[in-house]
Amino acid sequence: MAEGKTAGTEHGGQAGQLSVVATATDGIRVLTLAGEIDHYTGDTLRQALDVVGTSRPRVVVDMRQVTFMDSSGINILIAAHRTFSEAGGWLRLAAVGASVMRTIRLVGIDAFIDCRESLRHALTG
Repeated sequence: MAEGKTAGTEHGGQAGQLSVVATATDGIRVLTLAGEIDHYTGDTLRQALDVVGTSRPRVVVDMRQVTFMDSSGINILIAAHRTFSEAGGWLRLAAVGASVMRTIRLVGIDAFIDCRESLRHALTG
């Protein structure tokens, strides 16, 4: 596993903040998120998902510590999915909590973005 980088706020996981730790496992970029994804924190996620210059990007977003996501997060994930697919890669979401998963299902992005029950399943499937 590669060395992690932290982006975003210093106190990730608190209300209104988002932290991102980026690592790599077997050539797959893993983004571990903590906190809320909304209009104010969306740029942190958008920057973490930036894979410019990467051929066939494969990215797993570990969402087990995400407590809230609004339409800003949905739009960022849809845009990333489209970008990765066009480049021959993929995006998977892992360990999405119940409240965030309700939002994902309500909007219907689980129909085209692969959502796995755990990080392990996202990395091996």
